[in-house]
Amino acid sequence: MDILQGLILGIVQGLTEFLPVSSSGHLELFQHIFGIKEGAATFDVAVHLATLIAVIAVFWKDIIEIIKRPFSKITLLILVGTAPTLAIALALKKTVENLLSTGSTLGIEFIITGLALWFAESIKTKNKEEKETTYVDALIIGIAQGIAIMPAISRSGLTISSALFRGLKREFAAKYSFLLSIPIILAAAADTTLDIVKHKTSTSIEFFPMIVGMVAAAISGYIAVKFMIKMISKGNLRVFSYYVFVLGGLIILDQLFFHIFFTLKF
Repeated sequence: MDILQGLILGIVQGLTEFLPVSSSGHLELFQHIFGIKEGAATFDVAVHLATLIAVIAVFWKDIIEIIKRPFSKITLLILVGTAPTLAIALALKKTVENLLSTGSTLGIEFIITGLALWFAESIKTKNKEEKETTYVDALIIGIAQGIAIMPAISRSGLTISSALFRGLKREFAAKYSFLLSIPIILAAAADTTLDIVKHKTSTSIEFFPMIVGMVAAAISGYIAVKFMIKMISKGNLRVFSYYVFVLGGLIILDQLFFHIFFTLKF
């Protein structure tokens, strides 16, 4: 991996982690395009932690309040939402690793993300704020986040869509989705790090490309979070569905006919 590739992958991670288009799917796509295998897992951990900095930078006041009031309603909602995500992630870990290694389901999963975003805009929200949001709401949103462990199904897309489906106010749906990402990003980074150590996976990667990627991911992630908060409040999620529909369709065409980047090996 060179510095330019690190920069591009960092920007891709930062933007797509919080835009509802799937960061893991885009990273996998670009790593296939660049032919990157050596040190990919280490780089993924680094840029995911960098995007965590972006969330903290935007929601630092809320995070401080959560730390001060560990038994507040929002804290419990995050815990309830995180539990099913972790359970699903553990259950599907091997399956997801196999799918990531081939990229065989990326096209279909991008299209699933697009359908979720499309139908989310058809839902009339009930303007639930933190006080009105129930633990059943949090559980359902957490299950949706767990399903988004699949390579090209967007975490933010599914959590925001399911939050709107449950009647959460658009602004609170965005806030809850981003706060819910914090423990999951940390857990995913820790799990990947343990796998690298346990299986002695190659961590060979140039220092400067990784640093450039992390800085790019943090900056672009911050921009993406601020942008998404405005986009969700205005109800423009369908523009992202058009994008992932086209991207998913192009990947499927490549898988079926051209075989430039992907095959259909399972």
